[in-house]
Amino acid sequence: MRTGTYEGIQGGMFGAGISAQSAGAERLCLHRLVMPAGTRGRPHLHEGHESAIFIQSGQVEVWHGQDLTEHAVLRAGDYIHIPADTPHMPVNTGAEDMVCLVARTDPQEQEGVRLLDLPVWLASRVGPLPVGAR
Repeated sequence: MRTGTYEGIQGGMFGAGISAQSAGAERLCLHRLVMPAGTRGRPHLHEGHESAIFIQSGQVEVWHGQDLTEHAVLRAGDYIHIPADTPHMPVNTGAEDMVCLVARTDPQEQEGVRLLDLPVWLASRVGPLPVGAR
């Protein structure tokens, strides 16, 4: 199935894959996410939906948990599980694009995304959103 790409409100370019819109999925979506080197997403959570992510190439730092105080560095071949309603934010500090597969229990994909404020303590560590980011 080839359905094109879209920019997620949380940041990143998604390859639209399996969803309610593309395949009639009722309880899941599966998409490919590309995050260019030197960029970051917006802090967000997925209301009522959990995510499983597989890093295909590159690396990404994921700040997660209450006030984004937990931190993980993921590289190609790594997986991460984001429980429902868990704040998180990806940051690509690597020299190459990060590509991953994202499976979520939200067939609408963007419907359950809720943007959050970036904690002041973290702003100086991750920097501003790139120019042109929403």
